[in-house]
Amino acid sequence: MDILRFITAGSVDDGKSTLIGRLLYDSKSILADQLIAIEKQSKNKASSEIDLAILTDGLRAEREQGITIDVAYKYFSTPKRKFISIDAPGHIQYTRNMVTGASNADLAIILIDARNGVVEQTRRHFIIASLLGIQHIVVAINKMDLVAFSEERYKHIVNEYKNIQQQLGLKDVVFIPISALGGDNVVEKSTNMNWYKGEALLSLLETIQVDTDINLTDMRFPVQYVIRPQTEGLHDYRGYAGKLSSGIVKRGDEVLVLPSGISSTIKAIELGGKEVVEALAPQSIVIRLTDDIDVSRGDMIVKSESQPKLTQDIEVVLCWMDTKHLEVGSNYIIQHNTKQVRCVVKEVAYKLNVNTLEKEYGSSSIQLNEVCRVILKTASPLAVDLYSYLRSNGSAILIDETSYVTVGACIISG
Repeated sequence: MDILRFITAGSVDDGKSTLIGRLLYDSKSILADQLIAIEKQSKNKASSEIDLAILTDGLRAEREQGITIDVAYKYFSTPKRKFISIDAPGHIQYTRNMVTGASNADLAIILIDARNGVVEQTRRHFIIASLLGIQHIVVAINKMDLVAFSEERYKHIVNEYKNIQQQLGLKDVVFIPISALGGDNVVEKSTNMNWYKGEALLSLLETIQVDTDINLTDMRFPVQYVIRPQTEGLHDYRGYAGKLSSGIVKRGDEVLVLPSGISSTIKAIELGGKEVVEALAPQSIVIRLTDDIDVSRGDMIVKSESQPKLTQDIEVVLCWMDTKHLEVGSNYIIQHNTKQVRCVVKEVAYKLNVNTLEKEYGSSSIQLNEVCRVILKTASPLAVDLYSYLRSNGSAILIDETSYVTVGACIISG
């Protein structure tokens, strides 16, 4: 049974946590003791309703303020598929948390309050979903019960969003009118919206195909750990452990080690402690080469016929996550896969206006939650791909040199 990782995003109070709670509740994925605990803590006990948002809002501050602050992961399954749901905060102050959650998602559910339509933070989350290359978008128009389940209101919001969809180049987009609080079109089709002819949200999540999103053509193997037991029985053993981020590797394949450019041949592949003939992404494996060459953590093993770009000048689209502004000339650490190198900001090409999606030129300083395009100069070469071509090898993060916290999420562009 395969796994679908999906994130719920959107503006604050659009009902993201309630939607996840409704999915868990109506699909009978809540244990009896959990349900009893939620009923005791629910704010709506007087009206005999339980607060489904409590299922994901685990922090005390979240429950006190009624907002999501941290990213919450929930695991559940149906007879058709396993799911990892990622509940992202909607408040602008926690946009960086949304980026963290979205980076591993196969699908994004963008919620829109039917009363308010598309607002600034909704646009920001649309942009981030697009930048992160999330292939499948579900636009869930929530709180339809508060607009009398109006088909006219639903169509107005759909038309409002389609302008954004065209500008961002999003292709696989599905619109669903829902009421997370009442459960309309969440697990079961709603009788209150007979005009909607599509499927319920859970049915869509169970059947959408995401297997084809994995690139099995271009082999990329970032070395995470060098295994050298140097015991009496394994005196000459040298293995390179890591996650095959894309492609397929077979015993006997001719490969290159980057950035050195030294060639070798795959001598053996180990998966789960046993030798196998081949492995494919995203399996975690150990590779052994026929030649004793210098390979370290952060190096990348690739096939010679499909190589990434080896460069020290990297152009990226960046979502800035720190309260301290990004300035031209500032120094950071860039982490690309398992490799860390120092870098400097050479230039800010432009800043992206999240309301109009227009490019604003002439900026040299970037503030918290802003999206921009910058050019970085690294101290040593990185083996990178365009994010639009190979998502697994086209992203990186910026780390502050002094505090060692993540300050920016980078999407490598041409």
